[in-house]
Amino acid sequence: EQRRRPDPGRTNVVGGLQRERKPSTMGSDQVAERLSSLTVGDSPGTPGVSTLLHQRREPVLPEQALRLTRPTDGFLCPLSANKYKIDFKEFEIKDYDSGESLFHVKRDPEAALPTVPDDIDPAMEAAVRTVRYTFPTSFLGRKTIRTALVFSVGPEPVPNFRMIERHYFKDELVRSYDFNFGFCIPMSVNSWEAIYDMPELTKEREEEILASPFEMRSDSFYYVGDTLVMHNKAEYQYKD
Repeated sequence: EQRRRPDPGRTNVVGGLQRERKPSTMGSDQVAERLSSLTVGDSPGTPGVSTLLHQRREPVLPEQALRLTRPTDGFLCPLSANKYKIDFKEFEIKDYDSGESLFHVKRDPEAALPTVPDDIDPAMEAAVRTVRYTFPTSFLGRKTIRTALVFSVGPEPVPNFRMIERHYFKDELVRSYDFNFGFCIPMSVNSWEAIYDMPELTKEREEEILASPFEMRSDSFYYVGDTLVMHNKAEYQYKD
């Protein structure tokens, strides 16, 4: 079992509301030019970073994922990018201080990794790759949570396995996490434990989140080296 805290240099609270923008149609040369000069804050009226990456279908590097300022438009890699056959078996969220289990899901250990075509309908793809969580309102007051993920890998070794997770509320970046698992041997089952320091919320912000179900969202990017192999999304609501 390996425990990972996010890299302190990668964990931050960022202000500045990023308004949703409608993507525009751009040629491949224009997209390439924009990608070469992207910064964290795009100007209003221009397509966002994720829209450009999605249009171009270029490899998305970790540095680009760390510059995103709002949830992505769609998914930044196809399901077939998971050539290492990384398969999530079990996931649990606990309060770090009390050990109380807040969420736990475990798949049938005999279930095989499903095969999904790249030309899957976008609505179906979103359903397959997006998880919706409902937590009690007290969750927002937790100081630290601990997650435990059990996953298997296929016949190829997995070097430098890394997860970047970006959390947003109404398109504003709230928290960014960067975890490194390291090396996974072929055909192994691994346990990855991560510790999250939760953001401090004002009373006003907490009330706003409670009144806005599923407006708290996250993008999880899984890398092997600099190659994006998985991209999943989550949406959250808090109620008793």
